[in-house]
Amino acid sequence: MTATGRGPAVRPELAWAVWVVGVLAYVLAVMQRTTFGVAGLDAAERFSVSPGVLSAFVFVQIAVYIATQIPAGLAVDRWGSRAMLVVSGTLLAAGQLLLAVATALPLAVLARVLIGAGDAVVFAAVLALVPRWFPARRVPLITQLTTILCQLGQVLSAVPFAALLHGAGWFTAFGVAAVASALVAVLALAVVRNAPPGGWSPAPSVSAREIGRQLLAVWHRPGTRLGFFSHLGTQFPMMVFTLLWGVPYLVSAQGLSPSTAGALVALFVVATICIGPAVGLLTVRHPLRRSWLVLTIIAAEAIAWTAVLALPGPAPLWLLVVLVVVLSAAGPGSVVGIDIARTSNPNANLGVAQSMVNLGGFLATLVVLAAMGTVMTALGGFTPEAFRVAWLVQYPIWALAVVGIVVTRRKARRLDAARGVVPRPIREVLAR
Repeated sequence: MTATGRGPAVRPELAWAVWVVGVLAYVLAVMQRTTFGVAGLDAAERFSVSPGVLSAFVFVQIAVYIATQIPAGLAVDRWGSRAMLVVSGTLLAAGQLLLAVATALPLAVLARVLIGAGDAVVFAAVLALVPRWFPARRVPLITQLTTILCQLGQVLSAVPFAALLHGAGWFTAFGVAAVASALVAVLALAVVRNAPPGGWSPAPSVSAREIGRQLLAVWHRPGTRLGFFSHLGTQFPMMVFTLLWGVPYLVSAQGLSPSTAGALVALFVVATICIGPAVGLLTVRHPLRRSWLVLTIIAAEAIAWTAVLALPGPAPLWLLVVLVVVLSAAGPGSVVGIDIARTSNPNANLGVAQSMVNLGGFLATLVVLAAMGTVMTALGGFTPEAFRVAWLVQYPIWALAVVGIVVTRRKARRLDAARGVVPRPIREVLAR
């Protein structure tokens, strides 16, 4: 039995060693991504900026992430995951080190540019390793496990990083974060291999016109677009909450202490770890019903936020716990969109297809982050009422995602029907 189900046999422990280092790189990338959200109020004071300008920091980071996604996917296909993990760790370390010493806006913005680029590269590099090192039947579960474990990065930013920030200061906290990514880059160089021996070869260099043709071919596949809208609708509420506005909202609008807010962020990670395997199993057992799983998660997110925002004052702690648990399903839910694209595209386009789907949630995150910053600045800053109105910008994005899922699902099912693949009635699925 081979590690991938094809090619020469390899030791299973080698496959797991490569995966562990890739996951560690992903964990560190998520930590670097979310440190600014934990330090949001400190950053506003350090740089003397309004909520709108503060949101611009993360806006730039996500914009760079989005702009780098497709090139990152192409680079992974061309140079391999190992090289790109080293590049990612280097960019993340440089960005956090620059932010550690920055006292003016231009340097801080440049730091977020580097972090956004490094974050984008690690996503494409790590997910490309999974189908190359493991059998196809295990890929959905291992992909879920990968994205679940990466959420530990939020625990690192919410607990030890926050403790360093408030205990040792800005420079020490961001300096230690920079050293961590540099060490992971060295570890990736030493351990990671792109695939089992003989299982990977670099994609040939192609012209810009050919790249454009390949991108159009991938996008025109209904499964790619279905994955895109699935990712768009599920991921952004979680990203907006953890990247920037969650901790300030819990502290300024809900009246929680920073330690309690940090505990809720930690709960978010624990809930994600619990929910992810269940979503992965449902994805494996009912591959033709994955869109229903996505729609259920979107509905739960909208209902939870409606319950919190409908209250005239601070929400009870139990309801905030429910909100955090529901938002924790966003990560596993967005991976369902990536899995839809994986099964709808040939292996040669896998990196690009997954990167293209990943654009959905981050484009939505970008729009909501910017809109919330604008609304809050117009309504007076970090006030309960400003936050209440600002969170409403999520609802049009959910509506767009649901429409996109329904429309593209019909096209994908027509294509499946032409191939003789027809889903069983939902009552039969539920009766199993």
